[in-house]
This record gives sequence, structure tokens and C-alpha cells, in this order.
Amino acid sequence: MKQEKILLVEDDEEIAAALSYALSMENFDVVWAMGVKESIPYIGKTDVSLYLLDVRLPDGTGYDICKKIKTFYDAPVIFLTACDEEANVVMGLDMGADDYIVKPFRVRELVSRIHSVMRRYKKQDVESITDYVFDSVRVSLSDGKVYKNGSEIYLSALEYKLLLYLIRNHGMIVTREQLLSYIFDIAGEYVNDNTLTVYMKRLRNKLEDDSGNPKMIKTVRGLGYLLGDKHV
Repeated sequence: MKQEKILLVEDDEEIAAALSYALSMENFDVVWAMGVKESIPYIGKTDVSLYLLDVRLPDGTGYDICKKIKTFYDAPVIFLTACDEEANVVMGLDMGADDYIVKPFRVRELVSRIHSVMRRYKKQDVESITDYVFDSVRVSLSDGKVYKNGSEIYLSALEYKLLLYLIRNHGMIVTREQLLSYIFDIAGEYVNDNTLTVYMKRLRNKLEDDSGNPKMIKTVRGLGYLLGDKHV
């Protein structure tokens, strides 16, 4: 049976050793990094099945690593945190993390959560789509082209990547905070809330039949955006 690789980023050697042993007993191949710098060679590697990130690290935070991971692809991320304050938990989840577990924790509970997250992702892989279609709009994910009424339309790189992020989360509410973090990552510079509003308006102008009454990219008041779930 093929071993799934987990990158564990944890600066406490005792915790890291205990977790590495426990997860190896579950047939996981565990790679250990002590901080942000040591984790960088493993970010974006398709052979890493899940990232297990301590929040507080000597040279940064697990949030920094999560942002970098989500820039490359939608890989499973679980945070290990000594703080269960709501603001910290929400921050991690808004960045795209799949779960968090508060220290001290039971190893069996962590293993259970890891299996649960991995099952979700494997189900998504099975149900992955090659095209996204909504009424007259078709997005060809294989070549990155977008068509409306059969004619190709031009999206800027940021517009397309925002659309791709929404497609990956089709049928789910995506918060403005998630989108702002994502734009920051791919643009390499700070993007404010007003700029996000401009990008979303441009997307709607190009994709919607009536941008003033959008049906494809809907606003969920007080929460964020919801992309319709028509797809093939």
C-alpha cells in the first residue's frame, strides 16, 4: 500500500518526534521541518498529501506557510495551535485550511481528522471537472480559456485566477477575506478591499448577461460570494 506523505512543520522536537512515530504507525511517510524556511522546499510538491502546520514558529507562522501552499494548489492543511481563540481559528480557516486541532490533543483524534480531510479531497479528485459551464459561459480548465456564447473572451491573469478559485469552491460561500488573501499571494503585493470589488465587477461585466443582477457570481450579503454549481 502506497504511503501518503505528510509535511509536519513543528519546532518542538518532542512533539514532532511523537507525532512522526504515531503517524508512521498509521502508514504515513512523515517529513519534518522546524520552521518556515525548512518547509519551503516541500511547498507545491504534488507528492505531499497533507500539510500539518504549527501556528507559532521561530521564523514566522503556519499562516505564512498556508498562504504559500494555497498559491500553488488546493492541498489539505491542518493547523496545530495552542490557542483556540475564535479569531485565530477563523483566520486559519479563511486562508483555506481544512481543520485545526488545539494543543494538547490526543493523537488518535488527530489521526481521525487527517483521514477525514484526506477522504474529502480524494472524493473531490474523483468528482473533478474538466470544464465549468454556467448558461452561456464555459471555462476550459485544461487550457485556461473562457468562452461566452461560443466566443472566447479575455480575462486578465488575476481575473482568471479569481474565477478559478471560485470554481474550485463552486457551490460554496467564499469570503472576501479568502479572496483578498489569494489575490495578495498571486499579485505579490498588498491588495485592498476596494480593489477586490473592482475585480469582481470586471468579472461580472465580462461573464454575466446582466451584471447588475448576477446569476453566476452571487453576493451573499455579509459573507462573500457564491459561484453557481452548474458544471460538467
